[in-house]
Amino acid sequence: MDFFVHKTAEVSEKARIGAGTKIWNNSQVRESAILGKGCILGKNVYIDSGVTVGDRVKAGNNVSVFRGAVVEDWVFLGPHCCLTNDKYPRSVKPDGSPKSGKDWTVSGVTIKKGASIGAGAIVLPGVTVGEWAMVGSGSVVTKDVPAYGLVYGNPARLQGKVDKAGNKV
Repeated sequence: MDFFVHKTAEVSEKARIGAGTKIWNNSQVRESAILGKGCILGKNVYIDSGVTVGDRVKAGNNVSVFRGAVVEDWVFLGPHCCLTNDKYPRSVKPDGSPKSGKDWTVSGVTIKKGASIGAGAIVLPGVTVGEWAMVGSGSVVTKDVPAYGLVYGNPARLQGKVDKAGNKV
């Protein structure tokens, strides 16, 4: 094994973990998830089944990445951020019967290479965050973010552009 998994983490035997990746306390990586090389998952990170994560991605403590998400290389996911996947979330159908997996369509999030998602930000289903874009902490991203875009607020709005280091240009 050429990766590290803390003794309290749960990693499915059906997940694929890249060399040099570190998975810390109480994190969970579900079946069919793919984590690239050199990733760091902080404490209590949740990576749902079928999620794809590229190389050298850093996910801070308490990050949730739900089914359907694609996180490309070099992405930063700040603590407590959430990549969602259900456009019509409900626990029950209109008749009161429980919803099941058959009752919804996964609409995953895409985070492009080098992008940064701030602490506590929420990215709604079907949204793409462009390469090297930056999402401010606490933002709710409801629309696609262009490459190098700087967005923040609720709903997040384009506030300018950033360079690859995250400096406003």
